[in-house]
Amino acid sequence: MSFLRVKIKASDASNRVWIARRVAFGLAIAGLTVVSGAVRAETIGGALVKAYFKNPDINQQRAAVRASDENVPKATAGYRPTVSAEADAGVQQSNGGLPAAAGGPFDIYSRPRGYGLTVNETLWNGERTFNSVRQAESGVMAARETLRNTEQNVLLDGVTFYMNVLRDTAILDLDRNNVEVLQEQLRQTRDRFTVGEVTRTDVAQAEASLAGAQATALGAQSTLQTSIANYRQTIGDEPKNLAPVKPLDKTLPRTITQAIAISQVEHPAIVGSLHGVDAAELNIKVIEGALYPTVGLTGQVQQRFDVSGEAVPNNALTASLVAQISIPIYDGGTTYASTRQAKEQLGQQELQTDLQRDKVRAAVVSAWGVNENSVSIIRSAKAQVAAAEIALAGIREEAKVGQRTTFDVLTAQQTLLNARVQLVSAQHDQVVASYAVLSAIGRLSTVNLGLAAVQYDPKVHFDQVKDKWFGLRTPDGR
Repeated sequence: MSFLRVKIKASDASNRVWIARRVAFGLAIAGLTVVSGAVRAETIGGALVKAYFKNPDINQQRAAVRASDENVPKATAGYRPTVSAEADAGVQQSNGGLPAAAGGPFDIYSRPRGYGLTVNETLWNGERTFNSVRQAESGVMAARETLRNTEQNVLLDGVTFYMNVLRDTAILDLDRNNVEVLQEQLRQTRDRFTVGEVTRTDVAQAEASLAGAQATALGAQSTLQTSIANYRQTIGDEPKNLAPVKPLDKTLPRTITQAIAISQVEHPAIVGSLHGVDAAELNIKVIEGALYPTVGLTGQVQQRFDVSGEAVPNNALTASLVAQISIPIYDGGTTYASTRQAKEQLGQQELQTDLQRDKVRAAVVSAWGVNENSVSIIRSAKAQVAAAEIALAGIREEAKVGQRTTFDVLTAQQTLLNARVQLVSAQHDQVVASYAVLSAIGRLSTVNLGLAAVQYDPKVHFDQVKDKWFGLRTPDGR
């Protein structure tokens, strides 16, 4: 990514060099980029669409939702019969001696064998199956909200790292321009020292300022490389020709009271925690169901061969249908302890929900305050830059006639640089804060941002697996 730069060749006066740096800074601060040939600038919308599809954090959470979907058919299996088949085969040798009147000696060889089919169906188990299905469905809804929260966080990270690259590139450009200005300042100071207008101290001050500026530029370059790495991790591509970004306005609530109210209803962290409360309540009912009788039905069919072990082969076909009822009386207190434990876990989940509400509210207030104050901060930063520019120009003119020292010029130069860096940071913070407000209220999504992205619909996979009776392969063929 390259910011547009304008350079004016200076002959002897540093003012011409300084004007060039001012133009370069103005273009950098405006976020203008060089777009040559067929290369198009990367917009914030395009970058966020890439993150929406490529980011591994989002994709792993989508896989977690699909895994959670399978808990529903697992719970629904309690309504369905279990079928098992069995078969056996063997040999049997019997010999011995009996009195002559009873038949005398005998030697019998047989091959007892058979096969059968058993079907078990639970008719009622204290509503444990019914409540388990509802609990699994609540778990699916909670997983979807976790996915939505993950998408929000990744999109906000994408905006932050996108703006970090723009900010750090502009700051690096400012630092490099500052190095060039200080190099010109050092050259002029040395020339004036040669003719006796300044002392060796002035030269040393200019050299020290230049060395410090070079170190600062190297640090800015390292910071930019870190931002580029974070961008690559979140978006999935290297940043190239990033376009400027405007802060959000129309999509945000009008008042902080409205923002807080929306967040308490729509934020995925709160909604997901409420689904967790539902699941915890149903877990109590599932455990309590173990105290109720279980009614079942067992059907069995068996075919046996050589069943009597006699010399003459004989077969038998049996079939049975048996209704059963199992009444729990006492299990050592396990169910009672598990029920009490589940109630405590429900209380914990309710407190966790209250904690999420407080966290979301705090995030809304914080982001709203930063966003509200960003306009005033930028206005002040621009005023500071304008004043620092005037001060530096005056000090430079005064230095020419000996009313100011080289140290005064270098100090004014550093003050102006700091003011410009603060302005760049303020513009960065304004954009990030506006997106942070949208995230804090729970509405940071590709839909609300109007991005051209096909939405991932977790309901598609859920509908594909919720009623499946058989099959080892996932819907995508694995």
